[in-house]
Amino acid sequence: MFESGRFVAEHVTPVTDEQIQPNGVDLTLEAVFEQHEPGHIGVDGKEIGDRHRRREHVTEGPGADDIDFGTDTATDPYYLPPGGYVVRYAETVRIPDGHIGFIHPRSSLMRNSCMLNTAVWDAGYEGRGEGLLQVHHDIEIERSARIAQLVLAEADHDGVYDGSYQGENVD
Repeated sequence: MFESGRFVAEHVTPVTDEQIQPNGVDLTLEAVFEQHEPGHIGVDGKEIGDRHRRREHVTEGPGADDIDFGTDTATDPYYLPPGGYVVRYAETVRIPDGHIGFIHPRSSLMRNSCMLNTAVWDAGYEGRGEGLLQVHHDIEIERSARIAQLVLAEADHDGVYDGSYQGENVD
């Protein structure tokens, strides 16, 4: 059984009333990254390929390609041409015991020729997770825009998550 949005909100910080939906909580965009070097996934471990944070910038007017707004303003737009990008969510999520977390894209991404790919989030996971944003047509996305929805479902499990991504991106 899936939990209510209010229940999910108890396991997400920070969260605003606007983010709470009937069956989940919207997650917002904190940063966009591009991978530049190959990674490795083997039987005895993994290595994430080198990646760089994309800079936010405008796309119109004189010098548009040269303007960098930095990373301090919540609504600086990311201009993303077609390609694959790693997105980091702004919220810290804690998947409670007896539950499993699923991240789904908001429909506005799909309606703009984008798709968000994610993985299962096991009971016990805590962190600011990431997803793979596939962009099929140019788009601008502002920091703090709602891009995904976390839903929690009751689940039996043996043990809790204790992997290498535990506590990821938590300052």
